[in-house]
Amino acid sequence: MAEQRARAHHRNRVANTFSEEIGAMLEGELSDPRIAPSYVTDVVLAPGGKSARIYVAVHGNEQEEESTLAGLMTARGYIRSQLRDRMGVRHVPDLTFAIDRSQKMTGRMEELLSRMKKREKKQASADVEASQAATGS
Repeated sequence: MAEQRARAHHRNRVANTFSEEIGAMLEGELSDPRIAPSYVTDVVLAPGGKSARIYVAVHGNEQEEESTLAGLMTARGYIRSQLRDRMGVRHVPDLTFAIDRSQKMTGRMEELLSRMKKREKKQASADVEASQAATGS
């Protein structure tokens, strides 16, 4: 049981380190003009440690997201070599990048919910006015 916990703890530490290091690279070390301002939201390591999926949130529209994803996929080899040097390890997993749209979706859901609440409030006030008009006549 302790061995499983130790593996999970190690995998979480490695994922956190990847997130920090790749985030630092995104802040200014990657000079590809296709890469828009972005940040790492999550790193998921495969159980065997052979591959990692890095979720990146991009500040911009869908076209900028796609160009950033293409730029990151092109820079995979450089990012892996930098991770190898910085972490001092022999093996760095294969990296795959994905766009994380969860925050945009959350914002959209909040916008829709606030519209619905406004509509309900407006309907409730209209109902109150209609009932007052009916009893006042």
